[in-house]
Amino acid sequence: MTACGGRVASDRRLRVAMVTRAIASLHGSGGLERHVDDLVRHLLERGVEVALITRPPRPVIPTDAPELRHERLTLSTVPYHTFPFAGRRGTTVLDRNTAYLWFGLRAGRRAARLVADRQVDLVHGHGASVLGAVFPTTTLPVPLVFTPHGLEEFGGTDPSRAGLKRIAYRPLQVAVRRCARSAARVVATDRSLVPSTVRHLRVPESVVEVLPNAVDLKRCDALAGLADGRRMRAMSGLPDGEAVLVSAGRIERNKGFDLLARALARVERCGTVDRWRWIIVGDGPYRSTLQRLIEQLELRDRTLLIGQVTDRELHAWYEAATLFVHPTLYEGSSLVTLEAMAHRRPVVGTRAGGLPDKVLPGVTGWLVPSGDPEALAKALIEALTLRERLGAMGEAGRELVERRFSWEAVTDRLLGVYTDVLAERASSRMASR
Repeated sequence: MTACGGRVASDRRLRVAMVTRAIASLHGSGGLERHVDDLVRHLLERGVEVALITRPPRPVIPTDAPELRHERLTLSTVPYHTFPFAGRRGTTVLDRNTAYLWFGLRAGRRAARLVADRQVDLVHGHGASVLGAVFPTTTLPVPLVFTPHGLEEFGGTDPSRAGLKRIAYRPLQVAVRRCARSAARVVATDRSLVPSTVRHLRVPESVVEVLPNAVDLKRCDALAGLADGRRMRAMSGLPDGEAVLVSAGRIERNKGFDLLARALARVERCGTVDRWRWIIVGDGPYRSTLQRLIEQLELRDRTLLIGQVTDRELHAWYEAATLFVHPTLYEGSSLVTLEAMAHRRPVVGTRAGGLPDKVLPGVTGWLVPSGDPEALAKALIEALTLRERLGAMGEAGRELVERRFSWEAVTDRLLGVYTDVLAERASSRMASR
């Protein structure tokens, strides 16, 4: 089996068991959900047969993701039983240490049965959802590619949070490490995450493969264009000449929206930039606190909190933006940043998570230390007083996404990884005879 032009060539199609807690078309949008949904669609487009193992679909799906149906796709569902007081599925410490692990045992065993029946050539597991495939046994007869997603249970890349995370998430940490150490490849979604992947999962760097989260450029272009951005500005009462700073994401403390508010208060006091508006797209538990801070900083007339929106509306806001501003304190790959860049918007971001792989200072935007409102204010003032540079930066961002962060590019690389691990397994079997 060889890779040819990003495709896997053999006497039959490659068969992959994809094991995940959630996927956007069945369970609603989120970072993991959108990633797996796009991954499955692009593998199917490349001729791969996918056996998807996940929990049953939600009755009502709050997502714009189209229905996932394909002749080469088979769906197998495993019940996800939330225990009393565990909270929403997959979102609380108690749920992730109990219901999620129980689901992972059962879903992983379902994948192992497909392997035993010779129905798949390879297993791709997302987080602890594949636990049952490697516990109590330690290895599978076929290669396992493992994507841990975010490492939140280890405190992510933020050392100040690691102590509490280490205590609260001990059972989940053990499970994720078990999956990682049984894998032929462990996927890090950005180069900057390789050290924390090696440290937290206790795997050699030689098995870590950098495969970034990606965006579907065709879908981005179809969701919104320049006319949609103009319409969004008009509907919100934003004049054409006014600079629009868009931030998007779940409104919680680690996203740094409060720091951006303080930075914008500095921009306001500076007086260098006169006509600007801050648009916050999203919702979350920190919203009321953020609203009070905006009032205290006398930024109410400069700010619009839009709340939760559809994908089409979110992409229209990207098109309406002059700048995309992401002040996060902790981050994985940041799909919203990639989406904004796909819409040719320069970015003011922080040195957190995978953002340095995307926000290239002076090329695609501005990068500042996380948690530093003064540096953020300085970058914003520079960006808004040099608006003639923003168009070229936006074009550079789009080119970078096309080359490194589009699903076409990432699928090519993933198929190469699949081919490599299958070849390694075949060589190992030959050597053992």
